[in-house]
Amino acid sequence: MPTSFLEIVELPDGRIALRRAEDEESLVVLDFSADAKAFLQGQHVEVAKAMLNVGVQMAGKLADNDFQQEEEPRVLH
Repeated sequence: MPTSFLEIVELPDGRIALRRAEDEESLVVLDFSADAKAFLQGQHVEVAKAMLNVGVQMAGKLADNDFQQEEEPRVLH
């Protein structure tokens, strides 16, 4: 992915999106359920920012290490 500024925005429907600053298309969208929002006591935007921050950092590390995709499906926890 070319270098560009990324922004985290709250969409009109309440979802949280990561997108390029110069683009309206979302790269990643997080959608918290009503139960999750209640559990987080209105702090779901802060949690989304933390999740997206770690995801971008991980993507950068994977790109630096020439990550090779495994052929077998992985179990995600």
